[in-house]
Amino acid sequence: MTGFFTGTGTAMITPFSADGGINYEAFGKMIEYQIQNGTDMLLVLGTTGEPPTMTVDEKVSLMRYAAERTAGRAKLVFGCGSNSTAHAVEGARLAEELGADGLLAVTPYYNKCTQRGIVEYYRTICDSTKLPVIAYNVPPRTGVNILPATAEALAEIPNMAGIKEACGNMEQICETMRRVRGKMDVYSGDDNLNLPILAIGGAGLISVVSNIAPRECRQVYEYMQAGDLKRANELEDRLLPLIDACFTEVNPIPVKYGCNLIGLDAGIPRPPLTELEDAHKKIMEECIAKLGIKKV
Repeated sequence: MTGFFTGTGTAMITPFSADGGINYEAFGKMIEYQIQNGTDMLLVLGTTGEPPTMTVDEKVSLMRYAAERTAGRAKLVFGCGSNSTAHAVEGARLAEELGADGLLAVTPYYNKCTQRGIVEYYRTICDSTKLPVIAYNVPPRTGVNILPATAEALAEIPNMAGIKEACGNMEQICETMRRVRGKMDVYSGDDNLNLPILAIGGAGLISVVSNIAPRECRQVYEYMQAGDLKRANELEDRLLPLIDACFTEVNPIPVKYGCNLIGLDAGIPRPPLTELEDAHKKIMEECIAKLGIKKV
């Protein structure tokens, strides 16, 4: 299927308080910041949200809060992927019950299944829910790569809405786009590749950097939709240092620090992730100052 969502989506941080619990007040402020700046979709419990360190009860509470606070003002996608198909199905059913508009399911990590296994994993998830499902391809984290022919097979599943591409290989992404065009959507899942993925027909962005700069990410998308490559490139040139700063260490370590700088109380990541190194803090501070992003 195509058209589930177009535009910009933000892979939301989960803010943690000083005592280690979820900071719901800060999360609500983040949701409002995104909506006020034109973000079309909020992804909760994606990689940036640190779900591996959260209990089931915490995930349920966060999803319920997100649905109540968003109140239909933006599309809500909840992460449900797992290295166990049965667990992914449980997560999909729970997310649907708690008010998700769609689901994001990362490929089965660690197990390193075959391409056939990938197709069966997504088919089983899709069969368990009425919601649109977006596959998340991020082999640097999972050790599993959705190849273009496999993406083409996934596109035949009726409620398979798209693929969030973060494989880092633009040649592969172009071939995937060729095979699935008009059947399911492709989204940029790598901020460094936002422009080229949009240029080949990507339906939108699912961004980490938009936690800090949602308005600017939205403007890049709008310029590309209008065919204004000059303005899109000029703005992307300004954003690239911030994009690089957000990945000086593993996500979401840097972006959490960046959010703290602009008044969004993201706290620090849960172990085994650590606080951002001092040298990288300076880089983030300089990038945000140069872009002129004001405190919320």
